[in-house]
Amino acid sequence: MQPAPGGVGEVLRLRLGELSPAERKVARVLLAAYPAAGFETVARLAERAGVSAPTVVRFAQRLGFRGYPEFQQALRDELEERDASPLSMYGSAEFAERAEAEGGLLARSGRVFGDSVAATFRMLPQDEVDRAIALLADPARRITVVGGRFTHMLASYLCLHLVQMRADCRTISEAPVQRAATLAELGRRDVVVALDIRRYETATLKLARAARARGATVVLVTDTWLSPIAEVAQVVLPTVVTSPSPYDTLVPAMAVLETLVAGVLASLGEAATARMAACEQATGEISLF
Repeated sequence: MQPAPGGVGEVLRLRLGELSPAERKVARVLLAAYPAAGFETVARLAERAGVSAPTVVRFAQRLGFRGYPEFQQALRDELEERDASPLSMYGSAEFAERAEAEGGLLARSGRVFGDSVAATFRMLPQDEVDRAIALLADPARRITVVGGRFTHMLASYLCLHLVQMRADCRTISEAPVQRAATLAELGRRDVVVALDIRRYETATLKLARAARARGATVVLVTDTWLSPIAEVAQVVLPTVVTSPSPYDTLVPAMAVLETLVAGVLASLGEAATARMAACEQATGEISLF
């Protein structure tokens, strides 16, 4: 069986409500330590979940696999894709086949980017998007956005929009002292938006874990293989990263952020427009444009 575009982890999240109570116990154990828990034996996973071994086998079959070994093979295949680099993808037969597609670069790029955005919006869970918007629009919450080598641009982009609609939004500095100071301030009223696309960054994972340990709510924007941050995130928004080059595209992630911005603006209503008007006045006072 080929897993859905969101990978095995995303299939678990989407189908959790379809499982029996015993099977949900297995799913929760897997999601809490994903994907490592999926490589344990049937007996060990059953013991950790507090269910019988046949329940674990039925769980794998309920997801569409012929059995537990096929479920584990899907996890192995997913891990290989999660660890792929631009260099390894450039040398793959799949990339060479895509590059030789008819129509030239412009036509191919139009198809690929369009398909990636469309696939992303098809698989995004509506309740996860709604939850993210509600958190970002809550004036009692402080928003902190963090990205990585490439995704820091998206983090800045999101924050630049949010600060025009509401107070208490910031990005995390790369400077160690400032990053530590920001982390030290986090608590239960904080929302940390983490952007983490493969190859996942240890520094972002450590920060997300530490933020969650302090009671902050973590919203993750990631890819279909799911960053390890998904283990501690309360909201997970996966995006398709297929592009016409061997580099993962951030176009669908940008589209998701734009959607969140639209949702926050609609949710805040007059409060957002009043804030925007104040920002416009301040812009004129300092002749910013």
